[in-house]
Amino acid sequence: MGRVLIIGCGGVASVAIQKCCQNSAVFQEIMIASRTKAKCDALRQQLEGKTDTKITTAQVDADNKDEVVALIRGYQPELVMNIALPYQDLAIMEACLECRVNYMDTANYEPENIEEPAWRAAYEKRCKEQGFSAYFDYSWQWAYRKKFEEAGITALLGSGFDPGVTQAYCAYALKHEFDVIETIDILDCNGGDHGYAFATNFNPEINLREVSAPGSYWENGHWIEVPAMSIKRVYDFDQVGTKDMYLLHHEEIESLAKNIPDVKRIRFFMTFGQSYLDHMRCLEDVGMLSTTPITYEGKEIVPIQFLKTLLPDPASLGPRTKGKTNIGCIFTGKKDGKDKTYYLYNVCDHQACYQEVGSQAISYTTGVPAMIGAMMLLTGKWNKPGVFTVEEFDPDPYMEALNRWGLPWQESHQPVLVE
Repeated sequence: MGRVLIIGCGGVASVAIQKCCQNSAVFQEIMIASRTKAKCDALRQQLEGKTDTKITTAQVDADNKDEVVALIRGYQPELVMNIALPYQDLAIMEACLECRVNYMDTANYEPENIEEPAWRAAYEKRCKEQGFSAYFDYSWQWAYRKKFEEAGITALLGSGFDPGVTQAYCAYALKHEFDVIETIDILDCNGGDHGYAFATNFNPEINLREVSAPGSYWENGHWIEVPAMSIKRVYDFDQVGTKDMYLLHHEEIESLAKNIPDVKRIRFFMTFGQSYLDHMRCLEDVGMLSTTPITYEGKEIVPIQFLKTLLPDPASLGPRTKGKTNIGCIFTGKKDGKDKTYYLYNVCDHQACYQEVGSQAISYTTGVPAMIGAMMLLTGKWNKPGVFTVEEFDPDPYMEALNRWGLPWQESHQPVLVE
């Protein structure tokens, strides 16, 4: 049925590729492309003989639009799955637009160079107008809406777990459980233990930039920004236990605030252990989280990129990580004129993920929805030209696919609410 170009071959991409190969009826042919072709070749060799999906590989610099265009024109895919870095979203979107091919990713755009003058000017204008200062936001990708619509192609943004599944949960709750959703609390709990004093579960540079940024949430029609890690709550997570969690800025809040009518407040919380926080604060205090280049022994380096080389590769954490994740959304609102609460969530076991696809649960919970989002586009269940986030489509087929492909959801009609 489908021919897909998959850009990226890291931990999340590896999971998505393996799940595509489990779903050969939809993903009949895939090309795996990355800056390092040897990684693509190794994964192809691992999968050959175990799937009916035809796999080819290629080398590509995803920062180079012309290289991506040449690759698309040579392979002629129906869809490009961007599972590379958020830095590369715009170059790949531009290439898809030039070639008139559908696009999807798992995280919204942010720049690698936050000092680039044109981006910096737009960023400072947005901070003043919108009221939040995170480096990532949807404005750069939403700017392509009209062009994608006129080209008759679809861009699906953020089909990971959060963003992604959490937005499908919101659309499902609004469709089936509420007449009006008033508050949404997105809770991301990783109860896994990898045994290291300090490591990140996905790309260290992206992770640390996100976590060290000021937190923010949506309330009564505007953003409220607070210092990083300044709002803490404690929650007892099903199958994980009681954990400390902290309010962060997160991209799906921005789209949900536009697409969920009448919502009064949206917050995002993520759990962190004390060791992680102590290490992060120390590294921040000494400048290791800085994205501003410095000169060391006559060479220019970016501190956070240097730090990344010292930390464990997230893709290597699979065999070490034990425990479970619990990610979901708690809603309050009204149904038939009465107050209502509702909780949709998924529990995922790190070791079960490793046994299936050789990854820890953080990569699994992002890689599986990447495959599902691609499947929605390839099968035509989600089919309208333009640039969209997950909650703008019918959630039912996506939710059904989550149950089928490894991320079954659970629900509670009497959840404990977050203060």
